[in-house]
Amino acid sequence: MSNPRPPPATTLRAFLDAHFASPDDLAAAPALAELLRRECAGLQASLRRLEEQLAAAAASWLHRSAGARSDLRRLRLPGGAVGEDDERAETVRKLALPALVREIQRIDTIRHYAEATLQLETLVGNLEDAAFSIVRQASKLNLSSILRKSNETELKHGKLLNAVNAVRDIERELVRISTTRPQWTSLITAVDSRVDKTLAILRPQALTDYRALLAALGWPPLLSSPDTQNDKYSQIPNPLVLMNEGNKEKYSQSFLALCALQHVQANREVRQRQIAAATPAPADSKYFDKTDCLDHGLWAIDELVQPVASRMEYHFAKWSEQPEFIFTLVYKITKDFMDGVDDILQPLIDHARLAGLSAKESWVTGMVKMLVAYLERQIFPALVTCNKDHATVGKPEAESSWMHLNDLMISFDKRMQLLADSGIQKIASLSEGLSRSLSVFSIYSEHPDWLHIWASVELSSAQDKLKSEMEDETNWSCSDSQHGQLGHMENSMKFLLSTREDYKAPPVSEFVIKTALSMIERGRALPNRGMQIQYNRSSSVKFLNDFFLVLRDRCEALQLSNTTLEDQPLSKASCAINAARYCESVLREWDEDTAFLDMGPQGSMFTDEISFLVKLGTNYLEQILSAILIEFEDLSWEYVQNIGSWSGQTALDDQILDEENAGVSPGFVASLDALTDRTAKLKLYLNSKDFLDLWRSIAEGLDYFIYSSIRWGEVNFSDTGVMQLRVDTKALLWIFKPLCSRPEAFLPLLSESQRLLTMKKPDAQCLLEMLTDDARRNSCLKHQGLHHIDARQAAKILRSRKFGR
Repeated sequence: MSNPRPPPATTLRAFLDAHFASPDDLAAAPALAELLRRECAGLQASLRRLEEQLAAAAASWLHRSAGARSDLRRLRLPGGAVGEDDERAETVRKLALPALVREIQRIDTIRHYAEATLQLETLVGNLEDAAFSIVRQASKLNLSSILRKSNETELKHGKLLNAVNAVRDIERELVRISTTRPQWTSLITAVDSRVDKTLAILRPQALTDYRALLAALGWPPLLSSPDTQNDKYSQIPNPLVLMNEGNKEKYSQSFLALCALQHVQANREVRQRQIAAATPAPADSKYFDKTDCLDHGLWAIDELVQPVASRMEYHFAKWSEQPEFIFTLVYKITKDFMDGVDDILQPLIDHARLAGLSAKESWVTGMVKMLVAYLERQIFPALVTCNKDHATVGKPEAESSWMHLNDLMISFDKRMQLLADSGIQKIASLSEGLSRSLSVFSIYSEHPDWLHIWASVELSSAQDKLKSEMEDETNWSCSDSQHGQLGHMENSMKFLLSTREDYKAPPVSEFVIKTALSMIERGRALPNRGMQIQYNRSSSVKFLNDFFLVLRDRCEALQLSNTTLEDQPLSKASCAINAARYCESVLREWDEDTAFLDMGPQGSMFTDEISFLVKLGTNYLEQILSAILIEFEDLSWEYVQNIGSWSGQTALDDQILDEENAGVSPGFVASLDALTDRTAKLKLYLNSKDFLDLWRSIAEGLDYFIYSSIRWGEVNFSDTGVMQLRVDTKALLWIFKPLCSRPEAFLPLLSESQRLLTMKKPDAQCLLEMLTDDARRNSCLKHQGLHHIDARQAAKILRSRKFGR
């Protein structure tokens, strides 16, 4: 039972008002308390009776419920057993039945396992019988009988297709088992072992038969002809084109059988990779199959390349010192047989239902792989040895040979890609795999140390070129410094900077950017992002970092904080800052380019370099700012100490102060001249964005320096003193007037203090009285348009004003 809620406060108040209307009613309080206790005791007794009734009703309900449950149990059991039999039945239901169900499930699993095993045994047996039959028949055929005994050849192709169908059926069953019964790994492993052993026999035999057929057809053709001197390679006879109908039919059967065998082998590899990765097989895995085929090349076309390669290598051996001839010959042979390969093989590939696969592309891929193998075996080892030899390391000949070879590889890749792209339209999801197969630069995938050597060679060459550029001081000069003051003023308000000229960066910075971009573009030939990142980190990024360190060293050598800011140090520092800003803008553009998005771990390849340039530019702008302010302070120190201490003569009532004809204070002239010269030089040398920030910072620094140097409250400003301060301030503002329409906005402390000093005496006294009122001091300052001087400072300024009589 829940506790009774206390009476509302209004009801309790009414009860007390009714019984204690006057002080005399307090005497009846004991009687009233006794009455309330008796009523509470009666209510508690009623509550106990209700609880007893509820307990009795609950016990009765539980008794009837237990009886009904027992009756229902007897109805469910045969014979209507009661008593101990009910308990025995309950035990059977809870313990024996689940065990029985598990046993039935185990027996059913064993039955399914036995059925699957028998079915797979049958399929594997069919495969092994077909393989044994093919091997036994192979000994009966020789090269001369391949084209004559058409029946035996067709029979052998038929047996190979039967073996392929058996493998396909086995794969279908294994995919089903791996999906529904992934715990049967031992069965899958055993079947895979037997199938792999059989395929290890089938593939070499199928390739041997295919090679024998090609040899019987006259492949490979001669790579030279009587018209070789006239460069008529295109007229070399192609045996594939010259086949008669009978031979074409035999070749088609052999080609299709080999493609079918490769297709099922690719399916098996995909399934095994998925099982190893513990990922479920997709419902439609044809794209995985085709990708695997393309990555390894078509066996039937690779067998066309190999005998051609053996004849080409005879010529390669004579051109080890002239690799351009090797690339030219490979491209020429590839192009010469392209049309014949496409006309004969593309219909066969379509018939084999290898969707998205191009005969031209496969032919080009095979020729590229052949060239990569030769370069890896014969050309690159010699270059690597030469590059690592202490006698030749760092020599221009060794570096130029490596760069020349890579230039040939880049050009060759582009030309071969054009040949491959002339085939059928590629499926978009396969394009990455295709580019890996077609790139000669895939040679660096297996030899990352060679990639590092290439990057080092590129870096060394770029650094040598940069060194000669930096030795010429004209390459370090700011571009706009040669155009005169007028030409610069026309461009000084341009803040949307994009080119080197806009940033007034020295020519050497553009050379650095172009060289780094050239290195990056050469690295794009690498077949994957990981290799591109590795190459760029070791070449272009390191090249940029070295130049940025040169910029920092040039600025540090100037010692801006210890110099009087002569023209030459200021020009050199400005050019270095401009170069840093220009390089920073280019790197930011590169980071926003889609071609660079994946080259960094966080999507940006130049994050650290950009941060370094930002810090470099900011640090040396701050040093220039500090040097200018210190120089101004040194030249104007005596002047600012005497502000307000000028002649205290007050003007007569009829005397009019001639502010227009008043001159600048003599002690202020030197500092203004120096500031004018520094501002003009910075405007001439520095890029417009940084100059805008710099002159505003200079103005704000001067404003604070002059204002804080005046001993407000200790000096007395007469009318003459106020006029002189206004004249001097106008002279200071005049320096910044060409840079903006309201330079006084950047000297707010001086502007607001002069507004207070020029107030009329009644207004000044009234404002001073309001400043003593805490409630009105802030509002009255805002009403006067004063936002940078607080009430205490305003009161000091007003007390420093000495009005004439």
